[in-house]
Formats: sequence, structure tokens, C-alpha cells
Amino acid sequence: MPRVQILLWYLLAVNVLEFLLMGADKRRAKKSAWRIPERTLLLTALIGGSLGGVLGMAVFRHKTRRWYFALGLPLMLFAHCGLALLLRAYF
Repeated sequence: MPRVQILLWYLLAVNVLEFLLMGADKRRAKKSAWRIPERTLLLTALIGGSLGGVLGMAVFRHKTRRWYFALGLPLMLFAHCGLALLLRAYF
């Protein structure tokens, strides 16, 4: 399997994971149950799941009042897109 395919599968998996984590955390917040740590949500976004995090924020209306999510996740997505363009230009 080419490296690009592996990278794309990784990005798909981490973005789906981030989206599902956002949904699960929102559901747990409504039930006053044990929550997923914010550190986990931010780290998953940082390692490539920023698109899933932004979509999760929009779909579930979750973490939109926290400035570090409302500003941080779109900035991470912007940085990830820029990195992808740079990698595409060099390889």
C-alpha cells in the first residue's frame, strides 16, 4: 500500500474518532456522566483530527463557548491544510 494511502486512511480514522469523541462527550455532558477530558479532545485534533473536531463542534454544538476550541480547532485545521499543501508541493 502506498504511503499516501496509509496517510489518508490514518487521517480518515483520526477524524472519525475525533467526531465520535465530540458526540460522546456532548451526550455525557447532557447526562451529567463522566466526561472525556478536554486534553484528549485537543490532542486528537492536534494529531490530525481537526476536521472531525470542527465538524463535531458544528453538528453537536459542543465546546463552542470554550475559546481554545472555538479558535484552536479552526486554526489547527488551517495549519493541517497548509501542511498538506506543502507536502503535496514537495512530494
